[in-house]
Amino acid sequence: MSQTSNKKTHASSFRDPSGVVFQEDGVVKRSINPIYFSQYDALTSSGFYKKLIDSKLLIPHEELSRDEDEIIIKPEQISFITNPYEWSFEQYKHAALLTLKIHRLALANEFILKDASAFNVTFHKGRAIFIDTLSFDFYEEKTPWRAYKQFVSHFLSPLLLAKYHGADMLKMLTLHSDGIPIRTTASLLPWKTKLNAFTYTNIHLLAKMENKYSDDYKAENSIKPLSKKAQNNIIESLYDFIKKLEINQQTEWGDYYNKTNYNTTSFNQKALLIKQWALEINVKKVIDVGGNDGTFGRELLAQADEILVTDIDQNAVDFNYKNILKNKETKILPFVCDVLNPSPSIGFNNTERESLLIRLKEYKPDLTMALALIHHITLSGNVPFYKSAEFFAGFSENLILEFPTREDSWVQSLLVRKREFIKHFDFYNEENFEKEYAHFFIISNKIVIQESDRILYLLKRK
Repeated sequence: MSQTSNKKTHASSFRDPSGVVFQEDGVVKRSINPIYFSQYDALTSSGFYKKLIDSKLLIPHEELSRDEDEIIIKPEQISFITNPYEWSFEQYKHAALLTLKIHRLALANEFILKDASAFNVTFHKGRAIFIDTLSFDFYEEKTPWRAYKQFVSHFLSPLLLAKYHGADMLKMLTLHSDGIPIRTTASLLPWKTKLNAFTYTNIHLLAKMENKYSDDYKAENSIKPLSKKAQNNIIESLYDFIKKLEINQQTEWGDYYNKTNYNTTSFNQKALLIKQWALEINVKKVIDVGGNDGTFGRELLAQADEILVTDIDQNAVDFNYKNILKNKETKILPFVCDVLNPSPSIGFNNTERESLLIRLKEYKPDLTMALALIHHITLSGNVPFYKSAEFFAGFSENLILEFPTREDSWVQSLLVRKREFIKHFDFYNEENFEKEYAHFFIISNKIVIQESDRILYLLKRK
């Protein structure tokens, strides 16, 4: 956030002259400029906003004030914003389909979606939601969808690249926050995609056009007219193709709970302890780091208001997301996070999109859970105990951490992979862990999980 008079203007809210997002007394609001008054009034009076909100496509808002200089609206507050490069494949698909649904509905009501940035979507109460209320304009007869190319670079390109090269390609918007250049996408896709009518038209031909007109500095090339019917056909084609897109990627943790060596006794005791400790400290906001498919996060559904569940594994996050949709859960927010390399701050002045750690510090979870994660951070990531303790203490008051001892089979597996350097990791033991974490935390509780080689700690930040 940056300071402007008595308002904190959001650092990313400078590209659209229609209005600005700001925060006042901790509440996110939006100021609408006179240049957008006619569109806003038409969107409101026509009932189009209501249709979008009733269909749960657009974040609801209320109008707070109006004068000749500005209209102030307050959207429903979203406590934690995830960015496109933090979504799983299914989440990304649903964000793309949501954007197309909205544009299709806009056209039917004589409006258009004037931009199709993936950053206009986030996940809230279990589903994708459009958050840029001012992204609409009047439809002009026979004009093409001006946001088509942006949709391709923000949505279609990452999804296609993920299909052919793996889900890590979904992170490419961290490098290209204005969208992946179409030429880049075309160069990375397999040659056979030139034989497919859809990918040839929407990627390869578009890349050729991009090259052909790259020197058109005076914008001398005229825009060809396009009927509304033809535009609807393009939207339907994009929608049908993306809806059927699949990714075939086997990952290590996708079926973690089928592979783990927990037995029923230890599993149940761990779940019971987590619930008891969370109740003792009256948690409302939780983040489960390395939370896989959300199995243990769900143990806190009865008492927590919101549970963020992160994991590096795409399949685990997708599995969690599908369960949320299936069970109509509204409290859990899953997203992809590599704890050894969390999302950085990106964009103009490195402030447009805040890093994950800045957002977590603002979010202030009451409790962080790091269950069976410390051995991966320490032995796979070579992160000393002191550094991981500093990391967790940076954003949370309380920490439930599961420590697998050297006798644990997963720890032994990681140590064996160190080969001739195995002696370098002799420090990995319970005593050194407690000593280093004592710089940041005090031990509130410590229990050895029955019939396992793991210890569960409840730690409170100093």
